[in-house]
Amino acid sequence: MKNRISIVQTTLPGDLLEPEVGEWVFSKISEKLAKCAHRIRVQSMYQWDEKIEFCPEWRIQFKTDPETKSELIRAIQSDHPYDVPQILAWDADSTEDYFNWVQG
Repeated sequence: MKNRISIVQTTLPGDLLEPEVGEWVFSKISEKLAKCAHRIRVQSMYQWDEKIEFCPEWRIQFKTDPETKSELIRAIQSDHPYDVPQILAWDADSTEDYFNWVQG
């Protein structure tokens, strides 16, 4: 497949309420930085300041076009509540119909 979309994933603090997470995600979609997003609660385990931490988080996965990926990442960095946010990005093959929809 040559129909490539970009996926950008981050996490938000688990103590944020559903409406707060929804508003944060909605802002990225309404600014046309992403076409859609999935959000799900996850349990994270990580090392921070020499300690192993366990905490609930929200995993957010955006779908966007490759030309908008960098702008989306900058927007996430600019208003993310974490000092060092997880931001992962990769390109993925998609069906032609989904690619065309994401390209919008």
